[in-house]
Amino acid sequence: MNPPRVHLPLNLASEHFRRDRPILAASAATAVLMLGVLVLLVTVIIQERELAASSRAEMAAVEAQLRAAAGEQARLEAQLRQPANAAVLDRSVLFNALILRKSLSWTLLFSDLERVMPGNVRLITVRPYLAAGNEVQLDMVVGAQSPDPVIELLKRLERSPIFGATSLLSSSPPTQNEPLYRYRVSVSYAQKL
Repeated sequence: MNPPRVHLPLNLASEHFRRDRPILAASAATAVLMLGVLVLLVTVIIQERELAASSRAEMAAVEAQLRAAAGEQARLEAQLRQPANAAVLDRSVLFNALILRKSLSWTLLFSDLERVMPGNVRLITVRPYLAAGNEVQLDMVVGAQSPDPVIELLKRLERSPIFGATSLLSSSPPTQNEPLYRYRVSVSYAQKL
């Protein structure tokens, strides 16, 4: 009788058997995908360069226009500053200031003051003038039987969106000729000219 046959797995090769086909297929797919991404990135870079070049050209054109306008303005200002034209320039500045001063609406001014003025405070005088930056400033003299209503007026002026920073310039007590406490107040006024 023959002894039973035993099957022993025996590999006589010098290297073990490896399954490289799935790894090679995955590597090839990754390489194709990376090549596609590379092509996409190169395309985006080329388009961005073209856009940047056109933007630089537009900016250069705008800067050239700006330089030309600045040169023209400098030429005109030099012409206006000539002694022959100085009188015309001074007169135009004066007329512009007068137009700004006359454009103040007295009706609107008194309406705005009426909204913030307490009933027991009298407006004795008001003089608007243009401060720096064409801001309207009011120089007012107000009177009252006691200081409390004037303090209330100052608080209302400060809280109002139309009026701004308020400063008390001077005060005087009642006299025989003037029975009211008088206060000189300066306040900024935001009426649009």
